Amino acid sequence: MSRVPTLNSPFLLGFDEIERALDRVAKSAGDGYPPYNIERVGSPDRPPERLRITLAVAGFTREELDVSVEENQLVIRGRQQDDKSRVFLHRGIAARQFQRTFLLADGMEVMGADLRNGLLSVDLIRPEPERVAKKIDIAVRD
Repeated sequence: MSRVPTLNSPFLLGFDEIERALDRVAKSAGDGYPPYNIERVGSPDRPPERLRITLAVAGFTREELDVSVEENQLVIRGRQQDDKSRVFLHRGIAARQFQRTFLLADGMEVMGADLRNGLLSVDLIRPEPERVAKKIDIAVRD
């Protein structure tokens, strides 16, 4: 079965990458672990725009977490090692690996990450883009 393109207007030229990004987001939205918040930080009417992603990563240490930017994606991974020396009578808190991916718009930059009280916060900024108008000369051909 072929997929019907969502951006199929003849006026939308060169948006193939956005189409692929929407496909990636749809595929990665399945798992809800770990839970996260995305919030606007500071005043929304003052550029540059700042965002904060906060993930609930209780039980993970700094060494067990990895935050990286790969191409235009923010990738957050957690890998806990199971402690074989511990014997559990009940195990309700699993040592579980995760990978959470966020697709970044062009120009988004990761400012830093902070782990505090079981919450991993990643701050992002989108600098105000330059507004550029360009005059295109029209060539006359006979």
